[in-house]
Amino acid sequence: MLLYSLLHLTGYDLPLEELKNFRQLHSKTPGHPEIGYTPGVETTTGPLGQGLANAVGLAIAERTLAAQFNQPDHEIVDHFTYVFMGDGCLMEGISHEVCSLAGTLGLGKLIGFYDHNGISIDGETEGWFTDDTAKRFEAYHWHVIHEIDGHDPQAVKEAILEAQSVKDKPSLIICRTVIGFGSPNKAGKEEAHGAPLGEEEVALARQKLGWHHPPFEIPKKIYHAWDAREKGEKAQQSWNEKFAAYKKAHPQLAEEFTRRMSGGLPKDWEKTTQKYINELQANPAKIATRKASQNTLNADMTFRVKPESLILTIFFLGLIP
Repeated sequence: MLLYSLLHLTGYDLPLEELKNFRQLHSKTPGHPEIGYTPGVETTTGPLGQGLANAVGLAIAERTLAAQFNQPDHEIVDHFTYVFMGDGCLMEGISHEVCSLAGTLGLGKLIGFYDHNGISIDGETEGWFTDDTAKRFEAYHWHVIHEIDGHDPQAVKEAILEAQSVKDKPSLIICRTVIGFGSPNKAGKEEAHGAPLGEEEVALARQKLGWHHPPFEIPKKIYHAWDAREKGEKAQQSWNEKFAAYKKAHPQLAEEFTRRMSGGLPKDWEKTTQKYINELQANPAKIATRKASQNTLNADMTFRVKPESLILTIFFLGLIP
């Protein structure tokens, strides 16, 4: 709901009615974000840790695109990747794999926010999650910003600026938070995890937080403060002008960049793919299926079928020296 609320407030086409239909069948606000349903959602996530892995992949993509396309005086790829993670995300094994990789690669434009509230759906996590997360990420070669007040916007802003200044490591901002913040009876408890507070508790929370507006009524000054459309349009226009200059100076690179961003296939994709298939058919071999998979994945690079393909999986498997 945090993501959907932010999308609504910043100006995406996600009306309040859709927020009211949170987790309802056919709504634009499913329990886990899904690409193709919700404006502003660019990737599908579900199991704990998946979004963290996606973020590492996105940061690798930024690094790769910048290396392949940026030219002197023409820097068209230069952005940070941000990821929110909770206690549950860091309990998952995949968090170790991808965070270790991110540190090894020195992904300095990856910034993680660890929502450290110590609560899961089953209660306090101290009974089954006792890692020293800061030391763990330092061992991964991350820059760690130790516990800040996750409810203090200024503290969060200062932490982001510090993280952005670190160029050679990904950064983890450990945000100490209280789940159900503002709820007199359920703050800091598992009852506030993934379930409605209930009408009575909501009324008490409104009173404690000094929020006197009716449900789903948002004051105009709040909308005005959050609306990012004008800022986004200016940023887009600035980048368009930068890319126009890049296209004039480097037309072939610009054409290839445009193809990749649009998701289109290379011009000679069918021809080069068929060439690869013909060579395999002409030289049959008895090999292990994992070797056949490796050969096929390598073909993306060797025959320039899809130069944007990254084959990190087989590095993990140790199939490439």
